[in-house]
Amino acid sequence: MKPFYLTTPIYYVNDAPHIGHAYTTVAGDVLTRWHRQRGEDVFFLTGTDEHGEKVMRAAEKNNVSPQKWCDDLVESAWKPTWSALNIANDDFIRTTEPRHEERVQKFLTGLKDAGHIYLGKYEGPYCVGCEEFKLPGDLIDGNCTTHSRPCEILSEENWFFKLSAFVPAIIKHYEENPAACEPASARNEVLAFLKGEVSDLSISRSTFDWGIPVPWDTKQVIYVWFDALLNYATAVGLTDDPTSEGGKKFAKYWPADVHLVGKDILRFHAVIWPAMLMAAGLPLPGKVFAHGWLLVGGEKMSKSKLTGIAPKDITDTFGVDAFRYYFLRAIPFGSDGSFSWEDMAARYTSELANDFGNLASRLIAMIEKYCGGVIPAVAQSPELSEALAKTVVEADAAIVALDFQTGINSIMDFCKKVNGYVTLTEPWKVAKDESRTVELNEILYNIAEAIRALAVLMHPIMPATCEVLWSSLGADKTLGTIAAQKISEVATWGQLPAGSQVVKGAVLFPRLESANEA
Repeated sequence: MKPFYLTTPIYYVNDAPHIGHAYTTVAGDVLTRWHRQRGEDVFFLTGTDEHGEKVMRAAEKNNVSPQKWCDDLVESAWKPTWSALNIANDDFIRTTEPRHEERVQKFLTGLKDAGHIYLGKYEGPYCVGCEEFKLPGDLIDGNCTTHSRPCEILSEENWFFKLSAFVPAIIKHYEENPAACEPASARNEVLAFLKGEVSDLSISRSTFDWGIPVPWDTKQVIYVWFDALLNYATAVGLTDDPTSEGGKKFAKYWPADVHLVGKDILRFHAVIWPAMLMAAGLPLPGKVFAHGWLLVGGEKMSKSKLTGIAPKDITDTFGVDAFRYYFLRAIPFGSDGSFSWEDMAARYTSELANDFGNLASRLIAMIEKYCGGVIPAVAQSPELSEALAKTVVEADAAIVALDFQTGINSIMDFCKKVNGYVTLTEPWKVAKDESRTVELNEILYNIAEAIRALAVLMHPIMPATCEVLWSSLGADKTLGTIAAQKISEVATWGQLPAGSQVVKGAVLFPRLESANEA
């Protein structure tokens, strides 16, 4: 079985990451953690896009070389942010690394040798913010629709890629494989573009030198998007000899199963990228999924518009796992969604602190009080076990399909059902009658076993919290690590063994003190 290979976009290092970048990366992390818990071999790639005029200008503005600018930001901002958000990526690629630059040049030379590249003249509008050559439909009064700024008019002799030659094949690909570009709104947008007038693509620039040199014309550098898109393949050994370590890695992982992208970069990934791969005779990725924008005050989050919010601004108040939970729970993945402190505070309190955290703390307290801190004998609850089996099927289907909201809702609905079970059985009342000890133990076991399942299902979303909860149940000593638990086996009732020692830990979701003032 081929490993599951997922990529995020590689992010421009013209500034530090904001929650829009974190949104994509957390989604990738949750999805790859889920696939790992399905027992699959997983490869998760993220990284940084370090060439191009936008990065060069940011470095010049700060009076440092582009390379130093990139090195400093990657080490001081990008990697630490992903570490702080508990992102478990397998590789981090930088487009200034030799492994990338060398493979890009070999790939480009291969395309030229095959007749897909020619010398031509480019004249027209170019948005430095997007690093994109613009079409008339992309502009309003000469302004880029994404950045609301005038484009620069370029006139250069460049090398061109015969993009237009691959348009019929790309249209056929999406019509025969609709899941290759999702959601449907994104696919429709791409098909409409492809059925319009698609021009060949200028793939080099001659007016600045911050980029990978064109191998046969070193006065020009490779267009940043042509360079950047290749990261998904260079990271796993593109162009390496098939018998080498890199070549074997490429055979193992390529093609990627999912490219996660923001909808503003959809066209690059769903039009240019497949054409590049077709030209090289390489298989296309399984899916390009374009999620929506995070909006602040009705506008896309942007540093240039002063609407960028650093992840730390939120995690300092709510914690990392609440951050991870909120954005995938509150916003349908694929649609735009607005962030507000008030909504996050409300969901934190009602869903995480009350429904999930309080359930766990009550259970541990009752087992300490009524059972001497030891999990009682294994018991059965047809109602809870049937609901759990249904939850696992629903959550697995939804999350694998990148419908995080539906998957999380299904898990939280089960959490509510467990809370309902506690309310209905009233173990604190049963405990007052010594003749009902067996009944009390059965109730407490069923709650504990349900929480075991909740901990496993929520682990990809809130790994640190669920590891604490797992240890509180004593499950780490009896069932092994939580990461080793399989999604397909979660619904098997009675896994938590009798005699496990529970441990009262820290409150999973402490009461908010300052969220309303944030």
